[in-house]
Amino acid sequence: MAIKSTETAASATASATASATAEADHRGIGAGTARRRAILLRTGAEPGTPGTGSRWRWLFSGVWLAYLIQPVSDLFHHGGALWIAGGLVLVAAFCVIYMPLLMYHEDRPRLAPAGLVTIAALAGLACVIYGSGWTPLWIYVSAAGGMVLASVATRQAAFFGVLVITACYLFFSWISHFGLGNTLAVALPVLLIGLAMIGFRLQMTLMHELAQARETVAKLAASEERLRLARDMHDLTGQSLSMITLKSELAAKRLAKLPSSAERDAVLTELDDIGRVSRQTLHDIREAVSGYRRPTLAIEVITARNALDAAGIGFDDDPELTLRSGTFDPDTEAVLAWCLREAVTNVIRHSRARHCRIRLLERPGELSLEVTDDGHGFTRPDEDDQHGLASPAGSGLRGVSERLSAVGGSLSLGPATNGHGFRLTATVPATAETTAATVHNCLL
Repeated sequence: MAIKSTETAASATASATASATAEADHRGIGAGTARRRAILLRTGAEPGTPGTGSRWRWLFSGVWLAYLIQPVSDLFHHGGALWIAGGLVLVAAFCVIYMPLLMYHEDRPRLAPAGLVTIAALAGLACVIYGSGWTPLWIYVSAAGGMVLASVATRQAAFFGVLVITACYLFFSWISHFGLGNTLAVALPVLLIGLAMIGFRLQMTLMHELAQARETVAKLAASEERLRLARDMHDLTGQSLSMITLKSELAAKRLAKLPSSAERDAVLTELDDIGRVSRQTLHDIREAVSGYRRPTLAIEVITARNALDAAGIGFDDDPELTLRSGTFDPDTEAVLAWCLREAVTNVIRHSRARHCRIRLLERPGELSLEVTDDGHGFTRPDEDDQHGLASPAGSGLRGVSERLSAVGGSLSLGPATNGHGFRLTATVPATAETTAATVHNCLL
């Protein structure tokens, strides 16, 4: 009876893995940008691995616990009320910890190992007290161990953890007198299901990275297309409109030399109108082109990541930089994007840093972009340079400071928090539009 229960539990856990994989395939790559953005806005953090966190995942993972009915039913054939109550409490505690452990191990990585140790202790206690009929619990422990350890630790640590769980199963099978043949028969699914869950978790991670890479490529392609349209618009229409303006002014000058007449004055008026309209149209096109070329935080974060990776500098960015992009006043966001570009350029060229950290901080009435590195540090400004702009990249920082001043912001330079490295902080006023967007994101 025990071996049958173990086999059904093993097949159930394998089926749960297949079902979860199918759901991950459905949600990971095929999920649209709108759905992914909704997840980002709801969590306020980097998105979880595709295929996790939905109500269907609860069903797919929890339905297989029904196979524990068999060892529970055996309770009613042996012992009294206390014996039955103890077994029911063990099963209930195991299930109550097992399900949240699978669902929320990414959200609370520090508590996940404690939950794994707890269900392993419950499985061992059940084997000691109730005997070999409760060894199927170790299959669930192995499945949870493979998933959790691959999420919160390295691949090698997860593999070692599954081996430890298998060794624990063998030990408790020995002390519960499970029998050598049955023990070895069940040891194989305990080991393989744990390894399968490691592979499943790694697959989910790869799917998430692929989805993120595709989104990055799409953003870069859209940005490049906007720049191409802006160049084409300026090149094709700018020269023609300039020529029309020049020709209308030249014709007006030549007509002005002719004898005065009503018809001549009417033609001059029309030419003036042509010149005025062409100049205004050229001005509007240039404004539109500058709007297309206005940088955004989302694009600059992608550019910064690629540039720092190419320079061999570790990059730690804030998800808020991407989430909040497009919710600011366009001019304010453009200034912060210019600040980010200049700061990253200075990190690459001058800092000799190994890591760069970017954060978007919100305080009452203001919004700050903070860029820190662990390079050779902050050089005290000269007395004549009260703003600390006399640095190797002083002209660039001076331009950034002027841009910030134009929108009512400020630039602060200094050493990093730990005293090693350099920190640049660009602060802008938090407008009503930005505050409303923040509240809207929180409500979502």
